[in-house]
Amino acid sequence: MSSEAASEEVQAIAAKEYTADDIQRQLKPLSENAFLRFFQNIWRWWLGVWYGFSAKHPKASGIIYKVFFFIIFSEGVTILQFLIMTFLPFAFESIWDMPFVWPAVALGLKDAGGNVLNYAIFNEPVKFLVMIDGKEQAVLASTTEQVKAYMALYGRDALQASGLGNFIAFEIAVFIAQCINFPLQRNITYRSHGNPWFQAMWYFIGWVLVSIATNALWGICNPLMMSWNWNEVVIGLIKTVITGGISMAVFFFIFMVIFPDNNAAAKRAKAKYDKMKESGANKEALAKVEAKMQAAEKAAALTNAEKDYVQASSIVNSKAMAYFAAVKAKETPKKDEDVSVLEERVSKSFTEAIEAIKTKEEKEAAFEAVKAAA
Repeated sequence: MSSEAASEEVQAIAAKEYTADDIQRQLKPLSENAFLRFFQNIWRWWLGVWYGFSAKHPKASGIIYKVFFFIIFSEGVTILQFLIMTFLPFAFESIWDMPFVWPAVALGLKDAGGNVLNYAIFNEPVKFLVMIDGKEQAVLASTTEQVKAYMALYGRDALQASGLGNFIAFEIAVFIAQCINFPLQRNITYRSHGNPWFQAMWYFIGWVLVSIATNALWGICNPLMMSWNWNEVVIGLIKTVITGGISMAVFFFIFMVIFPDNNAAAKRAKAKYDKMKESGANKEALAKVEAKMQAAEKAAALTNAEKDYVQASSIVNSKAMAYFAAVKAKETPKKDEDVSVLEERVSKSFTEAIEAIKTKEEKEAAFEAVKAAA
């Protein structure tokens, strides 16, 4: 849609006569289930409150929105990761007997079987649960030779979830969690319209950094907890919490790179262009900077137009609900209520709902125009 077509549509919206039917069409049908309908009404009310606050405090609301969804999605995928990590190792039971300890550095401590505990960036020794001095204890095998010796002594029944199988299961769990987290953060938290392949590349780099950092820290914790024979679920929970914390810290900074504030980027690009223009830079260099400035301004315009449209859509729901609530109150007045006051409330809420519809349609036309031009 061109800017001229969008302007004509806005004029048509302003000239159109709206009715109560137009207000009704703004509301999606509520569920027939009373329980679900109750929460749907609360949600619609909340959206109206939130976007009303956003209109008055755009900067504060923007920060709150991003922080809220960043934390919610990050914690949500962390919980998913824990659930996957709890059960997925059993799919790799056939390679529990393969130690994955690299590079092994002795910690100066020993397990119940007298084996030296090692620190390693990738530290998944093979765990056996055996009887020592009449007590069931955990022993760790960090080399293939140690694994063969324990297998000969105790058999495969003593083998616990560990080794390369545990490591692969953990990495798959983290990868799946981040594959879900990336589109949620991109499309909802940051509403980004940047190059998805470039962003995915940086996100993959972030996943690699998270994996290395987590395993480096885990290289100290894991052998100790395994030798103390802590429950596998507890160990998985601790590992998930550590991973989640490191992930949030690493990805927070990566998001600043791949999901930049488009308005701030546009301002910086314009300031750079103005500075170069004033300094008399050559035409070729100035043209490159100008192209970048225009691209940044288009990105900012698209972000702002989308935000305005989403906000206007939610406010319409709130205003439509307020109108029909006023109509219902007028139709079934209480004994001590003044009918004229109720009529005035209906008239006022009708006007507000119609204005909200016009605003929504205008913002939608503007958003479509900006998308077409981007």
